[in-house]
Amino acid sequence: MQTIQVGEFKARFSELIDAVRNGETIVVAYGRHQEKVAALIPYAQLEAGVPRTLGTLAGVAKVTFADDFEITDHELLGA
Repeated sequence: MQTIQVGEFKARFSELIDAVRNGETIVVAYGRHQEKVAALIPYAQLEAGVPRTLGTLAGVAKVTFADDFEITDHELLGA
C-alpha cells in the first residue's frame, strides 16, 4: 500500500490505476498534515453488501426481504 498526495495522484492517475488493477491499494492524502481521505482499492476487494444493523431495535426486531427485492441504499434511506 502506498500513500500519495492529491497533486501527485492527479498527475499519475493512469499509472496508479494500473497499480490498482495489479492488486495494490493506493491511499490519497490531502493537505499540509497529509490527512488520509480516501483509498483506491481493487474492485474485487470491495465489500459486496455490508449488513445494516437495526440500531436501537437490535435484538428486539428482525427484518427479512424476498430474494427478488431490489432497492438502492439511496432509495432505502429516502435521501
